[in-house]
Amino acid sequence: MTTHQTTAVLIPCLNEEQTIGKVVADFRRELPDAAIYVYDNASDDRTSQVAADAGAIVRMAPERGKGNVLRRMLRDIDADRYVLVDGDDTYPAEDVHTLLDTLDQGWDMVVGDRLSSTYFTENKRPFHNTGNRLVRSAINSTFHAQIRDVMSGYRVFDNLFAKAYGVMSNGFEIETEMTIFALDRKLRVTEVPIQYRDRPEGSTSKLSTFSDGAKVLNLIFRLTYENRPLPFFGTLGGIIGGVGLGLALWVCIEFAQTGMVRRFPLLIGSTMLMIIGVIAVFTGLVLAVFARKDRSRFAFAAQTYIAASGRHPSVSEPYRPCVDEVSHAPVTDGQ
Repeated sequence: MTTHQTTAVLIPCLNEEQTIGKVVADFRRELPDAAIYVYDNASDDRTSQVAADAGAIVRMAPERGKGNVLRRMLRDIDADRYVLVDGDDTYPAEDVHTLLDTLDQGWDMVVGDRLSSTYFTENKRPFHNTGNRLVRSAINSTFHAQIRDVMSGYRVFDNLFAKAYGVMSNGFEIETEMTIFALDRKLRVTEVPIQYRDRPEGSTSKLSTFSDGAKVLNLIFRLTYENRPLPFFGTLGGIIGGVGLGLALWVCIEFAQTGMVRRFPLLIGSTMLMIIGVIAVFTGLVLAVFARKDRSRFAFAAQTYIAASGRHPSVSEPYRPCVDEVSHAPVTDGQ
């Protein structure tokens, strides 16, 4: 029996000619037995050529968007352990050993926590810092978690996570979706502090602070009412119903004082608001039942997949690279 595990390094890229060669070389040095995949997202420069010259397995992913690239990667690539990292050389390859060692302790996903180390001193884009804090607060309060770096692009995960995770996002909101997916499905997630460095001079970020930030907030809003329907619709129903009740009491107090109902439109409107509030609460109750059943089905499917595939944290088949690969030489458990 062997405990050697196959490892795949996933690097989605768009116009990273300046940095991708160093990133591939660094991970080749740190993980000599790993298969390093660079998926070129229709770059306009020599990203593919530089990555291939550095020894990566290069494939094309023409549909623009990081989420679209990751969706294709997870469908194409099979391994025991996956390392997802950006091609902009902001994440040191040396930290991969700490991430993988932590994953091997029984976690399903380990997130590289930039915010506990050098992120706020290295990152020169202040709105990004504010956005990270806002997204983190929204997710932790909604899912009762203690994740510190929700949007980190450096993370490792196991085969179960890779094959169970259905990528729905198209762009840079993908890291947020991965975190929410793991928390909602009660997968085992933890964080490890890593170093972070700003992009080298001349390298340009493709992340738009405001447009991509709006997409992330929209994703959180959507996943909240999909995965936490009772708190969402219950709060909404409570607010609407409370307003209706307050207006109805105003009419009732006036009636008690004068013996007349002078505001029939207001009475009708307040009654409608109370009815809408009750409907919203019951909608949340019904959807909560479906959401719970969905999580239960996921847990059963995960157990079935593990049993059928024979994968286990302490047992895995030895690494046998394909011919074409050789030629290209704070903690939470989702509760």
